[in-house]
Amino acid sequence: MRYALGVEYDGSGFHGWQRLGPHGQADGEATLQAALEDALSSVAAMPVSVICAGRTDAGVHAECQVVHFDCAAPRNPRSWSLGTTTRLPPSICVRWCVPVPDDFNARFSARARRYRYRILNRAVRPALGRQLLSWERLPLDAECMHRAAQALLGENDFNAFRTVHCQAPHARRDLQAIAVRRDGEQVVVEVQANAFLHHMVRNIVGSLLMVGRGERPEGWIAELLAGRDRTLAGPTAPADGLVFLGPLYPAQWGLPPEVTMDAGRGG
Repeated sequence: MRYALGVEYDGSGFHGWQRLGPHGQADGEATLQAALEDALSSVAAMPVSVICAGRTDAGVHAECQVVHFDCAAPRNPRSWSLGTTTRLPPSICVRWCVPVPDDFNARFSARARRYRYRILNRAVRPALGRQLLSWERLPLDAECMHRAAQALLGENDFNAFRTVHCQAPHARRDLQAIAVRRDGEQVVVEVQANAFLHHMVRNIVGSLLMVGRGERPEGWIAELLAGRDRTLAGPTAPADGLVFLGPLYPAQWGLPPEVTMDAGRGG
């Protein structure tokens, strides 16, 4: 039987999503995949492995990561979600569990993925909620950042915005939506694409911050995109503040509304 899970987590203190090594550790830090698989295996009383919609880096959080797994153990969705959550650390929970057809794949069935990056824009660093916020002390022009970001829309080569360690075979991605807005003392960047390159969102934000501070003109983002040269773009923004909102799937899979495509969210 195949199941899909919606997983929420605080990525602080984890070495990213992917299980590394025989015990799911790298440099002494646990991974999110290892923690989830260990908890599911305990509930199932047999080994369980998962496939996720999108791997997140160290320190990056998720509002609704989606994974799938196969298991013949006689457990109902409530047992999978609640039983697994009780075996997870406080920073991870399983929000829901849905039985899915055998041809569902959390990674390959997704048609889009969404991220949100929050920047506290004030003179003093954050104390409350600091693991969910980046910080910029200099004033940012969110409207200017938004206008500059629109140059990234569509299917493009995003070599200028991926890390040198990115293992993707090519840099072409379809960026479906990007918006920058001010919400009180926060500047919020929201991005949706069919898929993302390694550090792509954080590299885009790092360059947009330079535009927001007035260090570069609005047209600079378009120039970076066309130039495809990572060395000319801005620095990688910190992991703090980046949340994977989740993937989007066609309605045929019967998943919860928050991860199902509709007319207002890419479908």
